[in-house]
Amino acid sequence: MARRCELTGKDVLSGHKVSHSNRKTKRKFLPNLANVSLISDALGRTVKLRVSTSALRTVEHRGGLDGFLAKSHDEELSRDALKVKRDIAKKLAAG
Repeated sequence: MARRCELTGKDVLSGHKVSHSNRKTKRKFLPNLANVSLISDALGRTVKLRVSTSALRTVEHRGGLDGFLAKSHDEELSRDALKVKRDIAKKLAAG
């Protein structure tokens, strides 16, 4: 499983750990990911995703999972999140 947020696309960054003597060694900056179940109001069910904690705050700010997916770009979403976005669009178009 990749260390990548399924909603925002945040992934591992690389950089340097700098010591007091200013030596630089390679290190990784890992995103803070959590396995969560988000509720879709349009679909009436829960969706399990691996999401960064900052993305969770953004989901709440944009009015839930449906509002977040409506405003997000398709390029940054994972395959599963993109499928949920299409299912929500179909459900809202039908009824």
